[in-house]
This record gives sequence, structure tokens and C-alpha cells, in this order.
Amino acid sequence: MAWYAAHIVMSVRFKDGNQDSYPFWENIILIEAASDEEAERKAGKKGRESEGDSSGSFQWNDRPATWVFAGVRKIIACEDSGDRPGDGSEITYSEMAVDSQEALDKLVKGEPVAVRYEE
Repeated sequence: MAWYAAHIVMSVRFKDGNQDSYPFWENIILIEAASDEEAERKAGKKGRESEGDSSGSFQWNDRPATWVFAGVRKIIACEDSGDRPGDGSEITYSEMAVDSQEALDKLVKGEPVAVRYEE
């Protein structure tokens, strides 16, 4: 068995029908599995189990909404995946690019910048 980081995308869907923005979260969970395929299946199951509206109480920006499982964006085998992750283990990574050093500096400071995912 190996350890994987599963990137599960959950999106907000508004119940009132007017949807001009699609907020989403990328939740990263640890999964123990025998293969990449099993890890992806387990991640999909977890995503589907996370769908819902908290018994009708969930709202996003004061609008009634529900969480919808959008998909598994990626599965990453953890560094030393045969060992249980511990302090200092690399769990996941994202390969990205920006257009300049200035943009990179802004990203590091948490300022808005256009980023390209390079997967």
C-alpha cells in the first residue's frame, strides 16, 4: 500500500438559478491505496460523499447553495509513498508558471497574479 495526495475539486452551485461565478475549493486529502487507480476511485467516492447543502443551511455570499463534486484534479504519489507520511514529508505539488519575476514576487506576497498550471 502507498500514500497519495488526492486533489478533489468541490464547486458551489447556487439554488436560485443565477450563476455567473463558479466558486470552488480544491481539497487535498491523503489516501492509502494499492495503485493510482484505486486512489482515484477512493478520492471520487470521498468527493461524492462531501456533496450537499448542510441540511439546507449552506449559503455562499448570503445565497442558498450546495457543494457539488466537480472531479478529481490530480493524484500525486507522496514522496516515499510506501512509508506513512510524517513531519517534513512532501505530500503534493503543483507545477505552475508566471510571466515575470515581478509576477512571482507578487504571488509569494499573496497578491493577485495570472498563473498557468503546467500539468
